[in-house]
Amino acid sequence: MSSETQTEDESADSYEVIVVGGGPGGLTTALYTTRLNHETALINRGGGRAAMMVDTHNVIGVPEEVSGNEFLQTAKEQLEHYGTDLYQDFVTEVEFTDQEEHRFEVSTTSETYYADSVVLSTGFTDGRPEPPLPRTGRGLHYCLHCDGYMFRGESAYVMGHDEGAAHVAMILLNFADSVDILLRGEEPTWSSETDELVRAHPVEIIESDIESMFKDEDDPEWLGGFEFENGERREYFGGFAMYGSDYNNDLAAGLGCEINDDGTVAVDDDGKTTVDGVYAVGDLTPGNNQIPVAMGKGAKAGISIHMELRTYPKSLDELEAEGEIEAAAADDD
Repeated sequence: MSSETQTEDESADSYEVIVVGGGPGGLTTALYTTRLNHETALINRGGGRAAMMVDTHNVIGVPEEVSGNEFLQTAKEQLEHYGTDLYQDFVTEVEFTDQEEHRFEVSTTSETYYADSVVLSTGFTDGRPEPPLPRTGRGLHYCLHCDGYMFRGESAYVMGHDEGAAHVAMILLNFADSVDILLRGEEPTWSSETDELVRAHPVEIIESDIESMFKDEDDPEWLGGFEFENGERREYFGGFAMYGSDYNNDLAAGLGCEINDDGTVAVDDDGKTTVDGVYAVGDLTPGNNQIPVAMGKGAKAGISIHMELRTYPKSLDELEAEGEIEAAAADDD
């Protein structure tokens, strides 16, 4: 049931599970918890890395021409079909409650909700270089494992000046015919060992900043290349921006979850954080930032939540204390 179809008489503020964030990881968790018979809400502010995708890559069964927005919309329709409550809103805070029936209070810009378990799928924001820049997905890319295939036999660039930029440039040689690192007027911050390594590879380091860009003559939607402040003009099929990531971990930190040095939230193999009842999935957690990986994390978290919240089977100690379960009681659950 979507928030648009709920009436004021319906109690829509309490759930067994609330998922914060509508990326592939959070959507998958919500799908699992809903289908495992737990009252679930998903609160999503909109946007995100997946929504930026022009084409969908590496997701088996999903055609390349499906955009990120189309992919996410299909997922939301699936959730609504099974009964997940979807809200488009911004979560401002998640706090512990003193209520016996619910552990968490989830506050948004417009409402307050309560939940037994909370799943954080708030991801991160890519550091973005200064313009001029081509359109994202049409000459500007952020994920080598997603888009490296596109650069087979092409000329490519990597924007950045840190360790990540140097290593992505070398890895890109597995696909592209030529690779340049565009320092854009900055000094390299990679180590002396990395400097020796990258200069031993057929990677050209361009120190001058970009003056302007030009489009591809055959396909104006795509980048053609850049003109640099030193007057040089170089053609590129496209490339990758490597300016770090800003992890959206404020909610996790506010709950006391352990945060790793890189900004990711520390989790176990099932997505459990260091705080009981709080899970994290998707790009907010360590590992490869890939849709199938995020979906796998979401599925594991959903199953783990079910194992924690489900009523049956009762333990022998519970049966001894409560007595045998009557069929009618089981049906009520």
